[in-house]
Amino acid sequence: MRNFYILLSIILLMSTQAKSQARGPMPDTDHKVVKKYYPNPAVSFINFDLERESNQVYTLQIYSFIGKQVKNVADLSDHNTVNLSDLPRGLYTFQLKDQSGRVTDTGIFQVNK
Repeated sequence: MRNFYILLSIILLMSTQAKSQARGPMPDTDHKVVKKYYPNPAVSFINFDLERESNQVYTLQIYSFIGKQVKNVADLSDHNTVNLSDLPRGLYTFQLKDQSGRVTDTGIFQVNK
């Protein structure tokens, strides 16, 4: 069952990337804005460390494995802690969007409870 959720999350991530590419090309992948996100798997919170320009504003969107948006965190700083205590166990994807709405980073993490 766990392998099914992993496969489903990968398919979801690929489909969200395809949708974002319809709005424009992805930025240079050599420069990631999200330096790291941890712990993974998470229990009640997850940290996102960003490497961003001081004038750039980012929004973090977290989606369940079925594609439903479950969190939206606006105006991120260099270090961000997101509360996950209200989310059930499972795999989640995230998208980091710049102020124009373009996806700059994506990833997958797991919530264990």
